[in-house]
Amino acid sequence: MRTDGTTADERLPVIDVSPLVERGARAARLAVADAIGAACRDSGFFYIAGHGIPADQLERLDEFSRRFFALPLEAKMEISMAKGGRAWRGFFPVGDELTSGRPDLKEGLYFGTELPDTHPRVREGWPLHGANLWPSQIPELKQAVLDYMDAATRTAHAVMEGIALSLGLEESYFADHYTAEPTVLFRIFHYPATEAEGWGVGEHTDYGLLTLLAQDDNGGLQVRTPRGWIDAPPIAGTLVCNIGDMLDRLTGGRYRSTPHRVRNTSGRGRLSFPLFFDPDFAAEVVPLPQHAVVDPHEVDADRARRWDGASVHTIHGTYGDYLLGKISKVFPQLSSRVL
Repeated sequence: MRTDGTTADERLPVIDVSPLVERGARAARLAVADAIGAACRDSGFFYIAGHGIPADQLERLDEFSRRFFALPLEAKMEISMAKGGRAWRGFFPVGDELTSGRPDLKEGLYFGTELPDTHPRVREGWPLHGANLWPSQIPELKQAVLDYMDAATRTAHAVMEGIALSLGLEESYFADHYTAEPTVLFRIFHYPATEAEGWGVGEHTDYGLLTLLAQDDNGGLQVRTPRGWIDAPPIAGTLVCNIGDMLDRLTGGRYRSTPHRVRNTSGRGRLSFPLFFDPDFAAEVVPLPQHAVVDPHEVDADRARRWDGASVHTIHGTYGDYLLGKISKVFPQLSSRVL
């Protein structure tokens, strides 16, 4: 392994998804779908250009996020996750979030779909459903977050149409079966400049269907491809896109959720903006008929490959069940408030 932690020389592919976002000609959409399918079968990571999210939205989000993280800790703690209740929203300080049982070297803000108290799921007390917490000191952050979430969610729907086509399904397959009411979780992570050894976030895979990541110019993301660990530096005008555990499960391992990690070595504070586009909280995620995993040896091999030794092909129940099980390990101090 090199001093930067990488082991291979390669770059993730860049795919222009504008034919999907802009509803282009079918031949163009199929060509994009083929490129996405190849990336999903290889590393599960790729960049997307032509995503349709205005640059000024990201600029505003970056500006107001930096202003928030520059606040004193006591001011940020006014919207701590402990005050978010079952909605699992708010701020957490450096060291509060765990990956594989180890504290991450980052602080962050957790957001989700903004739901009023009158929403049926909120009235019934569903975990991870409800209102967000917003900092009174930076009131502009609220609209910047909501605008970006709306735009990125539209892009995620379009990319999932490409993934459906790549699997030989109707474009609307995921919207029809899993994402008519998606679980949308949005994070703003700040990795402080530090000389401490350790990972900003350790090796992990994402839980759901699709992640869209905007990152600032400082870099630090690394991805484990079949050839080894590589850097995934920022590329102007693009987002990093990767698939999660649920798409791995749906495709019987044909499309793999890929381990990744972050170390901020820039000497400056790093911001990243991941949006997780996941199945409906109540959806049962079962393999597609043509991609079912039936061979126990395949399950054992999958378990052996995984960073946590757990195969997604053995889970049962709803996506919400799976997600809540993960939460209890990431924020054990909050799990009693959410579960």
